[in-house]
Amino acid sequence: MKKVLSVVAAFVLAITFAGSTASAAHHEGMVRVLHASPDAPAVDVYVDGNAVVEGAEFKDATDYLNLEGGEHQVEVYAAGTKGSEEPVISTSVNVEGGMAYTVAAVGTLDSIQLKVVQDSMDVTEGKSKVRVGHFSPDAPAVDVGPIGGDALFSGAEFPMVTDYKELDPGTYDLEVRTADGGQQVLDLSGTMLEKNTVYSVFAVNTADSLEAIVLKDATLMPDSMPKTGMGGASETTNSNSALYVAAGAVVLAAGTFLVFRRRSEA
Repeated sequence: MKKVLSVVAAFVLAITFAGSTASAAHHEGMVRVLHASPDAPAVDVYVDGNAVVEGAEFKDATDYLNLEGGEHQVEVYAAGTKGSEEPVISTSVNVEGGMAYTVAAVGTLDSIQLKVVQDSMDVTEGKSKVRVGHFSPDAPAVDVGPIGGDALFSGAEFPMVTDYKELDPGTYDLEVRTADGGQQVLDLSGTMLEKNTVYSVFAVNTADSLEAIVLKDATLMPDSMPKTGMGGASETTNSNSALYVAAGAVVLAAGTFLVFRRRSEA
């Protein structure tokens, strides 16, 4: 319990930075959460009294939640314990309008930490944009690039997230390889990058079981306005397929070392 509470406190400090200069009530901010801690247990999440996530587990990623600027009450329970136990955390969270964030729980349980990064909604017409996050706690520094070719991203160390890079849309035979020696540690052959789309690619799990989670941050729709997806739950990918995350689900996490998936419908 002491470990839980210490991580909860760290989460609160990390997430409340987004609300220090909250916008007007009708301006919206967006938050999504990624569970990248391989040995963390599951939780349920309540926002403003409504259950929005149940039983979230490792590798789950939420869709973006659009929230009006201002305070929102968030309660986090160990999965299935609401009504029988107090929440692990109950707090008010301020959201800053016009900004988007990914909050990731990274590391193993004995060294859990929270990584908060700002996401880009800036879509370049006719281009793909992508960044890479190193969320494997025991993997060495890595490069990411075409198999046998020059690196697109170099020297990424845990828990680093690179800047975005613009690429031509298409299918790429990519690999994750050690920065020192160039040994392949994850084959990403057949990675498809669509035009008018922004991606985040996160390497997760332990070094001997490395996996890629690919999230769609934004896409340019026919009305020329950047969107965050077409609805539906976030999913994970294996090393040879892309995952497309849709926006619009109602979920916000604000208080623990965990990450959440959208509530299953009855």
